[in-house]
Amino acid sequence: MSFLLGSGAGFSGDRTDAAIAVVAELARRRQPSALVFETLGERTLAGAHRRLRDDPEGGYEPLIEELLEPVLATCQDNGIAILGNFGAADPASACCRVHTLARRLELGSLVVAEVFGDDVRDRLEMLDLTRWEAESRDLPEAGALVSANVYLGAAPLVEALELGAEVVVAGRVADPALFLAPLIKHFGWSWDDWDLLAAGTMAGHLGECGSQVSGGYFADPGFKDVPDMARLGYPIIEVEADGTLVVTKPPGTGGLVTIETVKEQLLYEVHDPSAYLTPDVVVDLSNVRIEQVAPDRVAVTGIRGKPAPDRLKTTVCHDAGWQGEAEISYAGPNALERARLAADVLRERLSFRAPQDLKARFDIIGHLSVFNDDAGQLTGSGNRDGDYRLRLAVEHPKKRWVERATQELLALYCAGPAGGGGVRRQFQRRLLSSSYLVRREDIVAGARLKSATRGEPA
Repeated sequence: MSFLLGSGAGFSGDRTDAAIAVVAELARRRQPSALVFETLGERTLAGAHRRLRDDPEGGYEPLIEELLEPVLATCQDNGIAILGNFGAADPASACCRVHTLARRLELGSLVVAEVFGDDVRDRLEMLDLTRWEAESRDLPEAGALVSANVYLGAAPLVEALELGAEVVVAGRVADPALFLAPLIKHFGWSWDDWDLLAAGTMAGHLGECGSQVSGGYFADPGFKDVPDMARLGYPIIEVEADGTLVVTKPPGTGGLVTIETVKEQLLYEVHDPSAYLTPDVVVDLSNVRIEQVAPDRVAVTGIRGKPAPDRLKTTVCHDAGWQGEAEISYAGPNALERARLAADVLRERLSFRAPQDLKARFDIIGHLSVFNDDAGQLTGSGNRDGDYRLRLAVEHPKKRWVERATQELLALYCAGPAGGGGVRRQFQRRLLSSSYLVRREDIVAGARLKSATRGEPA
């Protein structure tokens, strides 16, 4: 019997009702299954660490209750394990939040486990670090450090499931590991059966971005049409004990699962198809085969694996001053020329109203905002009439100069060309990230059951 992997979210901010149809289908089919919420990116995690400084409830996924509330009871009733990296910077507090939700829903006892070991901020200087990429920066000064997290593999997630967890809450784990772990637990796959681990990893890779594989990010009207996108079905991956997998979605939902959608997601973020690095296995897609076996059912076979790498990726984020942006619109006759004049005025104002080390970029959205160079040189022709929006983006170590620069755009209301309106401006701390490799043996990770009381193990 196949094991069913359902995707409930592909990023922080994803649709909070997406998992409902997935769980309904998992429950209907009455097969061993798990539901995965993937909500964590590198900047998402750094932002959670930064929020945690000011708010004891700010370190985990803010939508955790909205994601879980529609499906938690059904999952518990049907033995569907839930795994998510929605713990972000504070998995322990996220576990407490899950218990609070369970009490509110009157679910009775709920077994919740925390995965730990990814946060290495307090050990960073002691680790043997090598650069992930040549352009990786030097380690930041201690006061600037925001986050440092290792990409853990499936092992601590499997440990959590073996403890009997109904909900597994993790921070930074490799996205596919969330899907691989229940497969290892269910099928009893060996940690050195590289082909099976590779197949399970790619099952996770296909499901980790939610509706990307079922038509969401795929859609391009007139070229790649996708039906009923307002009701997109999120993916369900059927996995056999031999590593054979089929990508599908709940019946009656929008979207589509085709060879094309699967190919796009299969190659997503894969720099070398013959050596895709993950903590659990190096995946080789050189001989992969993709076949449409039925409507909205695509089989993927031929995935091979190689031994796992000796080192684990670690991403470090640090404060790097301030950044801000501001926008103003110009519409109607000669709007493009007015927007260009506004940019020229603003550029000249900043030349004597801001320090020389202020970095600024100008874009005219609706004209060449995507294709300008990084210096924001406004080139090319376009319709003089229309609707254009001038955008200024700036960065500087000191907040006051970012505020000053965005205020100069605000002043264009009356001091700029005619007809400017709809100004919006904002500024925030700027984060920079770099990635490194650490020795696997230097990382201590695991899982523990968590009670409903903050900070207490079960």
